[in-house]
Amino acid sequence: MKNTRLLLTFLMAVGCWSAGASLPSTQPGERQLTGTWSAQWICDGGSSPYDYGVYRFRKRLDLPKKPERFVINISADNRYRLLVNGQEACWGPARGDLNRWYYETVDIAPLLRPGQNVLAVTVWNLGTRSPGAQISRQTGLIVQGNSSVEDDVNTDGSWLVLRDESFSPLFNCPEAGYIGGHDRIDGTKYPWGWETVGFDDSKWYAATGFSPGKTYGAPGYGESDWILTPRDIPMMELTEQRLTAVRRQQGLASLPTFIDGRSPLKIPARTKCTVLLDQGFLTTAYPELKVSGGKGSKIKLTYSEALFDERGKGNRNEIDGRECRGFADEFLPDGADGRLFRPLWFKTYRYIQLDIETGAAPLVVEDLYGIYTGYPFEVRGSFESDDPALEKIWETGWRTARLCAHETYFDCPYYEQLQYAGDTRIQALISLYVSGDDRLVRKAIRMYDLSRSYEGITCSRYPSHIPQYIPPFSLYWIGMIHDYWMHRSDDAFVRSFLPGIRTVLSWFTEKIDPHTGLLKNGLPHWSFTDWATSWERGIAPESDSSGSAITTLQLAAALDDAADLMRRYDRPAEAKEYAATSAGLKKNVYEKCWDASKGLLRDYIGSPTYSQHVNIMGILTDAIPHKDQRAVFERIDSDPSLTQTTFYYKFYLIRALKKVGLADRYTEMLGPWQQMIDIGLTTFAETPEPTRSDCHAWSSSPNYDLLATVCGVEPASPGFATVRIAPHPGRLKQIKGVVPHPQGDITVELQRDGDKLSGQVALPGQLTGDFVWNGKTVKLHPGVNPIRF
Repeated sequence: MKNTRLLLTFLMAVGCWSAGASLPSTQPGERQLTGTWSAQWICDGGSSPYDYGVYRFRKRLDLPKKPERFVINISADNRYRLLVNGQEACWGPARGDLNRWYYETVDIAPLLRPGQNVLAVTVWNLGTRSPGAQISRQTGLIVQGNSSVEDDVNTDGSWLVLRDESFSPLFNCPEAGYIGGHDRIDGTKYPWGWETVGFDDSKWYAATGFSPGKTYGAPGYGESDWILTPRDIPMMELTEQRLTAVRRQQGLASLPTFIDGRSPLKIPARTKCTVLLDQGFLTTAYPELKVSGGKGSKIKLTYSEALFDERGKGNRNEIDGRECRGFADEFLPDGADGRLFRPLWFKTYRYIQLDIETGAAPLVVEDLYGIYTGYPFEVRGSFESDDPALEKIWETGWRTARLCAHETYFDCPYYEQLQYAGDTRIQALISLYVSGDDRLVRKAIRMYDLSRSYEGITCSRYPSHIPQYIPPFSLYWIGMIHDYWMHRSDDAFVRSFLPGIRTVLSWFTEKIDPHTGLLKNGLPHWSFTDWATSWERGIAPESDSSGSAITTLQLAAALDDAADLMRRYDRPAEAKEYAATSAGLKKNVYEKCWDASKGLLRDYIGSPTYSQHVNIMGILTDAIPHKDQRAVFERIDSDPSLTQTTFYYKFYLIRALKKVGLADRYTEMLGPWQQMIDIGLTTFAETPEPTRSDCHAWSSSPNYDLLATVCGVEPASPGFATVRIAPHPGRLKQIKGVVPHPQGDITVELQRDGDKLSGQVALPGQLTGDFVWNGKTVKLHPGVNPIRF
């Protein structure tokens, strides 16, 4: 078993902590890691600290006996992997920014032994080829012992360093600017065995120390490098995944099923061949390739979500006439046996294509597999019904959500790996409903707060070294905070974002046009709403004299959310102001954009165009009178001439469906998701075909709605203190759902026969609530509640 295969093996062996669960309990002699650390940030003094480089750091440690406890704190820029006596112990740091630069805390005692030991750390800086989500200062490593016992490993000039010249960057795809350069590794230059105790490091250089580690508030006349902060999420999962099939090959007389790890692929000298491998489903994983021999060979690995022909992607299962395109790595073997290639960063793929060219020596491919990685969600929530198609939608949606959740949420794992607020609001709810784990949700909310600019609004995506602003996404950040407030009792955390909410709303309210009472036209930055086919760059339409009614109502919704929060946290004057401003916006939109002849809101004042979007927001904000809302929904649901929502904004379409009392239709509206499965997608795409990304977080919303809409489980009061269960099984005769709750699991098991409903609801702990069916309400109590209607 390779030492990178199973996360649980690592954590059981070395005890890697994160903040919150986090630092091991302080014992006598241990320091609190505040202020200025005694350890120095170190680097290779002979190399530019700002350019691309892969570095190996070593520190020998002599111990009279094996310690029971040996706790260290470690971080690096851009990334690191720590091995102790050749065994992997920790990796990171979790992505943040310079004002919240994370470090990991790990007890490496289980990997230490009496006598000589070695700590070996790979640090890499991709320089100008860094991923879009990577914020960086310069190449550096820091290790700080938790007490005087561990101070021998503090980083300083006693550490040795070597720049690894075997690595060079590949930049072989236009989209690589988002996810970073890929790797070319020359095995003839690689320092094989560098991580072991017996390796000869006599020609390595002493590392250069250049700055002490600093935490928030450390002295330094206001100067700071990285503000070191304890990691606030768990370590990522690592689990072995075997490829499932060899789909085709060219250039070989025969091909054993080497992907089983038991049948090596032997490639003769002076041979060119291509092998297409299929994982069977999309994944995010570190590929590991083990080879022997083959000096002078070149191995190229190309990773793709789907295969392509001149028409595009087509059915994702079909390969005839299609080619593998995408990001690629290269490995040049040195000719020795048992060489293991693994890139610096994980890859997203369903298909891997091997293009191999051997020189004068034959090559043996011993094995190729993936090490799946992602946020270590544990599944607690579930959904079952008498329709097996919904089970496949659930499975596909959860895979989508998982691949889009790592050290931050991602919009998509293949192209960008950036955390966008519009996507993240939906992802956060899925996380809460399927796993109950709120740590990544909390981190996302906090990161957007850190991203606020001098103008007051948040970045649309963060962390990101290239700032981007989508003003409506700042409004959805407020919605995220409100969502979290409803699902978790965490007043101190929520209250800390009130200043940020104020600055966002101030930015918007200053841009209300006094002549129209709507937001002004031409808002700064990119006012993206949805990838609607008729809208340029996803921007809702407006005119020279009128701003967008859609964005105006999005502001009204955010003001309502903010008013709720201000009332909760004893700011009645602000709550009143926000509520009044919201009411004025809704009134103005209705009076100036309502078309009585069509019974619909226009996209802006005098607009000839109408959209589902503006009418969805009119329903959700009550800008459209309640008596008209169902009729409006019926029109937008039946009139294809209106601008239609794509997968992203269908999340809000379903909110409106539920609000007007038509949620029994929900399962009939899942046709677009079923169509993706029918053409071989194993995750849900960014947009309807043709789509860029085959895996996009915002399209996994069914995993929320099958529980919140079909099973009907939602918080009835802040902090999920009480629950409201209003199921909408529609055509389904049987449903069963489990929803994680801070006190335990909520379980709903129901059978429908016409208007009759029976079954039971189980509430955990001391949770109480209401069950609603056909206009009738019954009280729910802790424990099992029989349901009979």
